[in-house]
Amino acid sequence: MSTRTKTEVTHYHVQKRRRAAFIEEWRNNHRTVVAHEDVVMHPTERGSRVGVFVGADGDRPTRTMDALAHEMDPGTTTTVHRHSWDAMVFVVAGWGWTEIDGERIEWGPGDSLHLPAWSWHRSGNDGDTTTRYLTFSSEPLLETMGMSVLEDAGHTAVSELPPRPAFSAGRDGSDPYAARLRRLAREQESRRSGRLHTSWDELELRNTPRGTRTTFLLDRAIGYQASGITMAMFEIGPGRAQSMHRHPGEAWLYVVEGSGESYLGTEPEGGERHPWKKGDIIVVDHFLWHQHINTDPEHTAKVVRIHMFDSLLETMRALCDPLVLFEEPPEQIRDAQAGDPSTIQWPALTRPTWP
Repeated sequence: MSTRTKTEVTHYHVQKRRRAAFIEEWRNNHRTVVAHEDVVMHPTERGSRVGVFVGADGDRPTRTMDALAHEMDPGTTTTVHRHSWDAMVFVVAGWGWTEIDGERIEWGPGDSLHLPAWSWHRSGNDGDTTTRYLTFSSEPLLETMGMSVLEDAGHTAVSELPPRPAFSAGRDGSDPYAARLRRLAREQESRRSGRLHTSWDELELRNTPRGTRTTFLLDRAIGYQASGITMAMFEIGPGRAQSMHRHPGEAWLYVVEGSGESYLGTEPEGGERHPWKKGDIIVVDHFLWHQHINTDPEHTAKVVRIHMFDSLLETMRALCDPLVLFEEPPEQIRDAQAGDPSTIQWPALTRPTWP
């Protein structure tokens, strides 16, 4: 087979043009804030309604994670399906349940769930009000590698569904193949034993040097085994701001409560401020300096942050070393920007509401 390019130019010109076209398309589709009222909810064959904050199935394509909104009316039970990627769920309204490989988990506003890759799952609403939740998944990353697979089984009983893909157990031996079998078996055993649910009632927010108080929602630090997506929540005091920093990769910030604005710029000064409110998603990428500011002088703002950290960003750090991929100002500037969070009268933590 010939290795010649079917063009009149060299591989250098082909690759250069392809890279330029990719980054131009990426930047043309970039949105800094996606307002909740711009997310159109569509009925689906699963029995729920779905809208796209960020993702290729809407008009805002992305590369590593997507962000979708889901609604279920009273009496709804979705079809059961599974996929090769994992997803994180954050509930914003209503009370319902999700079955993950036959395990039923009851949830309410503010609860978080992890849907592991290849796990059969469905959700239901047995209450009398509409439920609403958000999902953040690694589907775009899997699609990039040609490994994005979705299987819908309708309303098939869980007992009739095939299990997750099988894997071989480890075996004795000092050769590289035996070592790989053991390593991958340990990995799968760990992945399939991770935590699935965080209740809002379990949360404890703690002050940080960035001027906010925060807590993990889903992260390996509290027992989850995800593909690298991590989800945390932080709260900004009235009239206060989180200190400035920057990093590569995509990060979504869902505004749970409050209103404010985010500074984004190629430098710590001279950038633009983008207003946001409850229900919006803030999109941070392009390795921009950013700072999130609560403009309300009386009420705090709560934001859920989702980042592809453990896999993508850590890999980028290794590949780009010695380049520094996470930056924040020197401590004295950071502390001046953030202020002392211990001086804030933090309110009691109450479950989110919608709208």
